[in-house]
Amino acid sequence: MVYDDVTIVVDEQDDLFYTRAALQAHRPGEGRITVQPTPASGSPAALAHDMLYALGKRLAPGPNSPDVWLDSVNAAWLAAAAWGVATGVRHVVVPRAHLLTIRRIDQLLAWRESTGAQLTLLWQKAPRGLPPALARVERRISGRGQFEALLAEPGPIPARPSFPPAPPMAGPAVVAAGQSPAPRPREARAASLRPGRPAHPCTGAMATAQLVQAAPALEIASEEAAALAALAHPLIAGALSVLAFTRAGLSNLRFTGDLDITGDVTAIKLHGVVHRDCPLHAVPAWARPLLAGARAHHRLTPHPPGDGMFAPAMVAEARHLRAHAGRLPRLDLSLPAGTLVP
Repeated sequence: MVYDDVTIVVDEQDDLFYTRAALQAHRPGEGRITVQPTPASGSPAALAHDMLYALGKRLAPGPNSPDVWLDSVNAAWLAAAAWGVATGVRHVVVPRAHLLTIRRIDQLLAWRESTGAQLTLLWQKAPRGLPPALARVERRISGRGQFEALLAEPGPIPARPSFPPAPPMAGPAVVAAGQSPAPRPREARAASLRPGRPAHPCTGAMATAQLVQAAPALEIASEEAAALAALAHPLIAGALSVLAFTRAGLSNLRFTGDLDITGDVTAIKLHGVVHRDCPLHAVPAWARPLLAGARAHHRLTPHPPGDGMFAPAMVAEARHLRAHAGRLPRLDLSLPAGTLVP
């Protein structure tokens, strides 16, 4: 494991200055967050939940919560890593790290490896108690001036998407919104749909965007957009956001893959039955971080080529997706979400 971007701040006297400075340094818009560990929590995924909270995500409460699948340690940390990558987190500060178990420190270090972010741990007791994983960290600082200088550093720049305005599409190749490009001859279409013959493969969103004008996104209220942005699981947030700005059915998302979202996350391609109708939709600015989170989640897990990005949320965890749709009544997503396989 690489420790180049891990810093231990030794605060043996537990000076209030360090905690206060760490809390004031929480500026997600600048790529720096402060994660406050929940004290005395016995939940195995507690620190991952704290990370999600710092990233602006809110888990649904209650014993029958649709976020119960994030009680799994692996699922929770994967979600936290996906959001960290998608939102461009560059620096994470963790106060009172001396209260963390060795297991949770290892989880933090693994998260840093996944995201490429800088990690700063406030060790607010004597450094002789450092666990082996942190004892190998070479960068240790103490003193207010050094800590202030550390917080002023921009931090590393991990690979992350940008969300520029969608470029204008012009020229003779542009056709009507939502239509498929360059229709094939009738004979070729019929041959591809004969029994035993695979459907004609679709091109990715980038290639389609060169030929097809994306259908404009439907508008939703800012309150509903904020509710979707607060959803903790990237696949659920991404899938429901697509339903909200396209009013498509979830069956259209079943085969949506990585290549069906443009690199700048400004367009997404959906798929119809046997790929007869595969419209391209513009992605509104509020939804781009959510689809970037879904794509990061997909890329952080091993998948065979051609796997659908939203498949895990649409089959094994469909009940959670339906439950979240029901918690957003003003968006009226329950009907399309209810078509999922239980």
